[in-house]
Amino acid sequence: MTYVRSTDGTRIHYTRSGRPGGPPVLFIQGLGASKSGWALQRLATAPWYQAVALDNRGAGRSDKPHGAYDLEQMADDAIAVLDDAGIDTAHVVGASMGGAISQILAVKYPERTRSVTLACTAARNHAWREELLASWRANAVDGGMGAMSAEAMRWVIGPRSFRRLVPATGWLGPLALRRPSHAFAGQVDALLAADHTLVDRLGEIEVPVMVLVGNQDILTPRGDSEEIAERIPTAELVVISGAAHGFMIEHASTFNRILLDFLRRAERAWVRSSEPSAGSSSTDLAASA
Repeated sequence: MTYVRSTDGTRIHYTRSGRPGGPPVLFIQGLGASKSGWALQRLATAPWYQAVALDNRGAGRSDKPHGAYDLEQMADDAIAVLDDAGIDTAHVVGASMGGAISQILAVKYPERTRSVTLACTAARNHAWREELLASWRANAVDGGMGAMSAEAMRWVIGPRSFRRLVPATGWLGPLALRRPSHAFAGQVDALLAADHTLVDRLGEIEVPVMVLVGNQDILTPRGDSEEIAERIPTAELVVISGAAHGFMIEHASTFNRILLDFLRRAERAWVRSSEPSAGSSSTDLAASA
């Protein structure tokens, strides 16, 4: 198991898989979720890409300090992972809260990103979503993670897939019942305290960006993704029909096909913009994806 100390001393756990020397892809998961939530994407990208997946502080095998967390610090955690892995630049893929972290990373560390994929996420919280997150936090703290799991599940998984995917609750986002409630609360606090001025800086992003959303997502609806795509000049918006918030699991084959196509195009664009001697092997790998 690989760990790195972040800037404040918190231990962050991450894994590397896929093709050694391939174009690196950094996967950042959402609220309460561990890197296991990217299992199907890491498998799909493995033949061509080097996948780096981290456990955000408060989830998985990373440290779970008490107190409120901060999204900007969590972006710094991701940079610490890249530094420890010896990766200068990566394609960044973030979902939900991980998408918010990815937006911060792309704005704060533009030199570290080759492309950004923002899945089922938002640039700011609406009042109704802040109230919902606060209620999840209260239920988790007062009654444990199980007290809010059934309610959260209905916001994450589409109605058609609800029964089929109920057994996956051990590794789906806020439904991961073994997560300590104080760590989940800390992540919620980070979301509730997020700096909404970030939305005004999204136009600074220059690398290719794909914004992905399911048309049945009720937690981060299509309007959130449309706002992000409108503010980033290089962004393309992709809407997956019949998909809800957890579509990287619920509609994994469609999600993976779209992601691989975008990564291939983004890697070619990055190579063209780099020095002629840089990334030649990556071009061959990405072109075959």
